[in-house]
Amino acid sequence: MNANTSRQSPAEGEESAKLFARTARDLPTGRHQFHKERLMAQIHETRQQERTAAVAPVKARRLRLPRPAIMLPALAAALAGVVVATVASSGGGGVRDGGVATGPALTTTVGVATTKGVPQLLDQISLAAAEATHPVVKPGEYIYIESKSADTFLRTVDDRTTLASHQLHTRQLWESPDGTKGWLIDPAVNEGPEGETLSLPDELGNTPKAHLGAPSYEYLAKLTTDPDKLLAKIYKETEGQGNTPDQQAFATIGDLLAESYPPAELYSALFKAAAKIPGVVVVNNAVDAVGRSGVAVARLDETSGQREEWIFDTKTHVFLGERLVQVNQLSGTDALIKPGTVTYTSAILNRAIVGGLKQTPSQAG
Repeated sequence: MNANTSRQSPAEGEESAKLFARTARDLPTGRHQFHKERLMAQIHETRQQERTAAVAPVKARRLRLPRPAIMLPALAAALAGVVVATVASSGGGGVRDGGVATGPALTTTVGVATTKGVPQLLDQISLAAAEATHPVVKPGEYIYIESKSADTFLRTVDDRTTLASHQLHTRQLWESPDGTKGWLIDPAVNEGPEGETLSLPDELGNTPKAHLGAPSYEYLAKLTTDPDKLLAKIYKETEGQGNTPDQQAFATIGDLLAESYPPAELYSALFKAAAKIPGVVVVNNAVDAVGRSGVAVARLDETSGQREEWIFDTKTHVFLGERLVQVNQLSGTDALIKPGTVTYTSAILNRAIVGGLKQTPSQAG
């Protein structure tokens, strides 16, 4: 997307923020946080530029999300007129952006996709999910998810756009069952090593109700486990989001697999629902962020040319992680993202229930 580089007054920035607040509630989990941070950073950046004019620009914090997303039309409208200025510091050690060093683009061999065996594989994955140990989260406990992630992005410095990447780094997330308390430690997002709160109310004083795009454990526990009804609900609640209804349904389920803790019956039902989405394929050779090989359940977004891959252990069918791989050649500036570019990759290392905020499983008991 080409950014509009016209100037914006603080008042206009506040109006954009208000519009975003209305739009963000409908974005899938993780994505709304990214767009919120990105919007606020751009508004802040614009104000800094207006105040400093010819003074050397302030270094911008590169924000990221659990997984990239194509911006929605309503959000694009909110960002219209916001100056997008990506400022870099130079030095021998390379650029540091959001606390994580940037480097060359992440690449992979584009795996061959096939529709053969999709229902059978998802049935096996669903069965493995149903048989796995899945403790119930109690009040006062927290869901802890630890992952490793990295991503590739377009980066513009002095009107020159290149591909860069966030190096592989650890991400730790805590969330209470009702979703009102949480904490995030991610050097690609946080300004300091201690992380930042995700607890509600938010900075605008709002306490949004949980929904499919931003679910709590308690919300997920109330969802239907009938695959047909579940998929129908996903389509209905994500209507108008994403590039196509089918791709958005697939992405929504992927979000739930990555950074949430669906109750056992729902976890199994999600895979059965995914099997009913048109265009789902199998990629027999896929690798997660830490190099674990597996088989992927995937779907190609025809608009962005990216294939979303959920990676599972070939033998146990345990979910390992996910990645987004550029499959089709793009045009314009986006042509820099060549086929084989990994725009996002992650690996789930630990998903557990702990007794306190910022407590890790090794500290429990």
